[in-house]
Amino acid sequence: MRVVIQRVSHASVTINGNCKSAINRGMLILVGIEEADGTEDIDWLCKKIINLRIFDDENGVMNKSVIDTNGEILVISQFTLHASTKKGNRPSYIKAAKPDISIPLYEQFCTELSSLLGKEIGTGEFGADMKVELLNDGPVTICIDTKNKE
Repeated sequence: MRVVIQRVSHASVTINGNCKSAINRGMLILVGIEEADGTEDIDWLCKKIINLRIFDDENGVMNKSVIDTNGEILVISQFTLHASTKKGNRPSYIKAAKPDISIPLYEQFCTELSSLLGKEIGTGEFGADMKVELLNDGPVTICIDTKNKE
């Protein structure tokens, strides 16, 4: 699994002109799922995300997690995170999991993240044409790949 985490002042996702989800201060997470992903990737990644200290403490140092700040989370599925640009100029998405694999994993990821956060999270709609708006706070943007745990 690959995620792009952005610390946001607010974020929202709109589908067909209707706001599906909106959050205030917290994290916007774009998540891409590949064929090789499974439950162990979800467990590791959700714990990493929830405990990631990217929010300022009282001294202005990034030392607090989304839980510490009572932040919110918005998760958007994004197969293009697995784009391969090695050959030519048209990205290949061959590594991205097909919907029969990725939808259950996406739903499990969202459920686990919500459980660890202790409240509902916002989501987009898998496979929909979504318009995502955000105000990146910092900016702070973190990329994590469960197959390359750096």
